[in-house]
Amino acid sequence: MHLLVDISAHGLGHLAQTAPVIDALAALVPGLRVTVRSAIPRHRLAHRIAADFVHVAEARDFGYVMHNAVDIDLAASARRYREFHADWAQRVTAEAGWLRQRGVDALLSNVAYLPLAGAAEAGIPAAGLCSLNWADLFAHYFADEPWMPAIHAQMLAAYGAGGCFLRLTPGLPMSGLPGRQDIAPIARLGRRDRALVARRLGLDTAQRWILLAMGGMEFRPPLERWPHTPGLSWLVPGAWALKRPDVHAFDAARLDFSDLLASVDAVITKPGYGTFVEAAGSGIPVLYLERGDWPETPHLTDWLARNARAAMLTRGQLLAGDFVEILQDLWRAPAPARPATTGADDAARRLVKALGLS
Repeated sequence: MHLLVDISAHGLGHLAQTAPVIDALAALVPGLRVTVRSAIPRHRLAHRIAADFVHVAEARDFGYVMHNAVDIDLAASARRYREFHADWAQRVTAEAGWLRQRGVDALLSNVAYLPLAGAAEAGIPAAGLCSLNWADLFAHYFADEPWMPAIHAQMLAAYGAGGCFLRLTPGLPMSGLPGRQDIAPIARLGRRDRALVARRLGLDTAQRWILLAMGGMEFRPPLERWPHTPGLSWLVPGAWALKRPDVHAFDAARLDFSDLLASVDAVITKPGYGTFVEAAGSGIPVLYLERGDWPETPHLTDWLARNARAAMLTRGQLLAGDFVEILQDLWRAPAPARPATTGADDAARRLVKALGLS
């Protein structure tokens, strides 16, 4: 049985959601052949996916054209969607041919809709999995455009063609999506090992470590201008090339990201599924950047408020580094019970049935 898993490269949350499901499916279905099609580089995929897989470095969606991790280029995104759907029927037929040529027996998509439409034309069982879908976001941003309804209808039809869509908690309600099934939170929680992280990064275990992670998208605050705070160390991507004694490039640790996240004292991030759910599941306080224009935000942040110590930062606070007192308040606050992150096994069992993988 050959399963194609299509994973969006629009941030790393799609991979964080899908990887545990792939591993659960591999455990349930001995001999399952897995191909992962994604523009995410193979080394990043392999950090998350334990099962054997073949990588096809292609993308079937773009999500939105981004200026950075939180700011959408709506004009460019509108052009891309109109171009993408200008020859929609031909795209679907080409996708169906690609799937047949590759000998795909079943398909799982997070969260491109073209593969679902192509699978339907090719007669291949298919399902969707995600905390969001591009159709709902498209309707939110382009509701007033005269060309929106026709494209939106094609999106919804494609998502509906899959037969079932596993909606992850937390996420968009998706009340109008055909075949929606609700799934518990999914996360692969890391192992807390401060001694190991300290050795690899040269950190003092007596200090507080704050991880800055924007979910695989670029958003670099001017940390070189932030005030020095005794007792705090900042862990940032090496690409930021910051030269401060209290700043350390976390890439140098060569650690699994989930293990790193589970070992810090707080994380600063944008609203996003992967980091929110993994941080809450590991009991790590979260500071998140305001993102009021992203429709998924209130659903993610409401869930986070119930399941973690968390607070929102304005862009001004983040840029100025003016949030240490907020961090101190979070550290003093009682930690809520950690949420169960059991959705991967449930999703795998449902997919075995829906895709005929047994």
